[in-house]
Amino acid sequence: MISKKISIIVISLLISFWSTLAFSITEDEKNNISVYEKAADGVVNVTSIAVQMDFFFNAFPTQGAGSGSIIDTKGHILTNHHVVANAQKLEVTLADGSKWPAKLIGSDPDNDLAVIKIEAPKEKLKVIPMGDSKNLRIGQKVLAIGNPFGLERTLTTGVISSLGRTIRSDVGTLIEDVIQTDAAINPGNSGGPLLSSDGEIVGINSAIISPTGGSVGIGFSIPVNTAKKVIPELMAKGYVIYPWIGATIQPLISEVAKFLKLEVERGAMIAEVVKGGPADKAGIRGGTQRIQVGNMIVVVGGDIVVKADQHDVKTHDELIRYIREKKPNDIITLKVLRKGKFEYVKVTLGERPRRR
Repeated sequence: MISKKISIIVISLLISFWSTLAFSITEDEKNNISVYEKAADGVVNVTSIAVQMDFFFNAFPTQGAGSGSIIDTKGHILTNHHVVANAQKLEVTLADGSKWPAKLIGSDPDNDLAVIKIEAPKEKLKVIPMGDSKNLRIGQKVLAIGNPFGLERTLTTGVISSLGRTIRSDVGTLIEDVIQTDAAINPGNSGGPLLSSDGEIVGINSAIISPTGGSVGIGFSIPVNTAKKVIPELMAKGYVIYPWIGATIQPLISEVAKFLKLEVERGAMIAEVVKGGPADKAGIRGGTQRIQVGNMIVVVGGDIVVKADQHDVKTHDELIRYIREKKPNDIITLKVLRKGKFEYVKVTLGERPRRR
């Protein structure tokens, strides 16, 4: 009888032991759960409705969806520009399922960022704190929460797989210092937060590289420090002020330089200047003719910029990047190659016209 009782006790202990092993949660899993529970209610679904014209000029509505992060108790939500671009109507769905009309507060196409706002009670607004993207490191754990394919508040995890990436926005400008991650980002994740293991926003999920349209482990997020820099302007003005040279700039590559028998092999070619713009007022000269070099069509005959102030210019992107770091009314000195001779031209930068 005693032996039977001992056997029952041993079996019970074994069952308890194996149950504990089967349902144990690792420290990493605990962190995933903690971050999700802390941030998920601050992630919203953003629905945009635009009106397009068909071949017969009949208007019909189109609907898009993305994600966003609640950033204050006033109802401001951070998302991507491309999520809300051209929308005639915006609607936000909160974690409790309630739907709220939203208005666009400001948009920055160059960094693919936008701020929208809803008039919801403070008790419904779960704010996700912003972190610091300055000291991120490759290999650091990150988590993405969003609404991929309409599946609300989905969590994916991964690591920062690279830093300092440069991608082009939908309007063709360069977005600097972009975060690359292998955390799965799919259509609908756009505008949602990339979170640290502390549950703070370190990036705004923006784009993926994919031959199929789904995640293949290469996603990109705009650094949160970029967002923190532009949000005040978006809230105050509705747009971000950028310096402007008033010229169309194209790259000078060695094949073109050799074809034209130029004294330089690299630089930034001025293809066209805007009449009355800063470059035009400074005397910068645009191209005079189009030629074909291999498979490329280039505009030649204009100034070729080889230096901006004390900085060598080897590509058109370098010149654009340098100008972008300036402010309207700043003066820059450009060293240009013009008809076989080098000249120096001072340009007073203007304020770039707003993108729509």
